Amino acid sequence: MDKGTEEFELTAKKARENQSPQDIIDVIPYGAFIGISAEVLDGNVLYTLSKKKSNIGNPSLPAIHGGVIGGFLELASAIESIYLLDIVAVPKVVDFSIDYLRPGRFKKMYAKCSVLRQGRKLINVSSMAWQDDINKPTATARCNFLVP
Repeated sequence: MDKGTEEFELTAKKARENQSPQDIIDVIPYGAFIGISAEVLDGNVLYTLSKKKSNIGNPSLPAIHGGVIGGFLELASAIESIYLLDIVAVPKVVDFSIDYLRPGRFKKMYAKCSVLRQGRKLINVSSMAWQDDINKPTATARCNFLVP
């Protein structure tokens, strides 16, 4: 096991102990790049995508780039897997499917994830992003990860 793997394993364990999924996000550079944060509320993890000009894909609306929304949901799904399950490495994406339901306006976006199934080799996670109203999702995604 290399030093980077050992450090990530320690970070994941501490994040679970301290109930701080943000600790895991902090060691993944892409999370900081697009502005993801996470906090535990009522026993569930709430993910937030900050309002950042660099995330705009359509300046005339303005709207968040679809790739950023996809990256947000993919990373949230991976963090959910690491945080809730006893996984000590970033899982590898096998399949990712996203449905864009509404434009992502230039404001904060939220997401929640649910681990639907954990097998010996695969993890299946469902995620949803919204802005003003949780009952009006901006996007939903399904992700299959290979268990490291």
